[in-house]
Amino acid sequence: MQLLNTLYLTTPETYLRVENQTLAIEQNRELKLRVPLHHLHAVVCFGHIQVSTPLMHTLAQQGVALVLLDDHGRFQARLEGATAGNVLLRRAQHQFSLDAGRTLALARCFVAGKVRNARSLLLRGAREAKAEADGARLTRLAQNLAASLRALPGCETLDALRGVEGEAAREHFMGLSLLVRPEAREHFHLQDGRSRRPPRDRLNALLSFLYSLWMNDSRSALEAVGLDPQVGFLHALRPGRAALALDLMEEFRPVADRMALTLINRQQLRAADFVEREGGAVTLKPDARKAVLVAFQERKQETLQHPLLAQPMALGLVPLVQARLLARAVRGETDAEGRPASYLPFLIR
Repeated sequence: MQLLNTLYLTTPETYLRVENQTLAIEQNRELKLRVPLHHLHAVVCFGHIQVSTPLMHTLAQQGVALVLLDDHGRFQARLEGATAGNVLLRRAQHQFSLDAGRTLALARCFVAGKVRNARSLLLRGAREAKAEADGARLTRLAQNLAASLRALPGCETLDALRGVEGEAAREHFMGLSLLVRPEAREHFHLQDGRSRRPPRDRLNALLSFLYSLWMNDSRSALEAVGLDPQVGFLHALRPGRAALALDLMEEFRPVADRMALTLINRQQLRAADFVEREGGAVTLKPDARKAVLVAFQERKQETLQHPLLAQPMALGLVPLVQARLLARAVRGETDAEGRPASYLPFLIR
């Protein structure tokens, strides 16, 4: 598998056009950069970026997704070419989603991966905590997440499962502020838990931005293997909602949390890198957003050992691997011993 690049454009009024199989980037009618199209798998535009119609056609023909986000990273639209993948896989996916028992079992896997990874993050923080009280508090919260994991097999409905997941998420976010270095907590903490639309504090704003990046990569991975990102199992189906992409990214949320903490604790982001809008919304400043994008791309290049495949790979490839494992389970393939293949979430260490 080749880890192709995502091109992120954040400067307002940038103009994109195609030129001899390259993407040309102009600002104020001055050429700033050319990027070969065969190096790209997606072009992501934040805010007011202008795209020529010929470039749109070329991107669609070459299978490069064009994603439009608003200034805060919220999804607006996606342009891509003909639907890829085997129609039989999509039909199997739709049939799978109508089977309540199989849907519940798969949704349980997504939640288990998320909670296991969140627990690992808290336990690591407890081990590294400099204050004894912080370590004790993080340990208790990790124990609560362990209780949530034990409760998952007893969930007999999706609503019950979502209830356990919601409570586990609250416990996790209660501990997240304790993972920020003490001298930065005045400016980086979750004021009232998780707030999204809009984020009400700096830490929430950073998490929302990183989650949107993982969401885009999760959707791209699903489409690359031929699954329908709209038909999910844990998240309820709604018009215009990429429910399966939300399902898949659950296990990557703690990965985003860890990256947010790294940026804060290493002082790569400071309080001055955020701005409070009218009404209380907090957002990243443009330069800070670029710094996060650079760090995100660098993090995706880092090599890790996939726990199931037992082979090294770049973090940026893991969503694609997980999408393939998901497709295998949806198709009803069997393992070496003839048992139906189950989906195994990605677990961090």
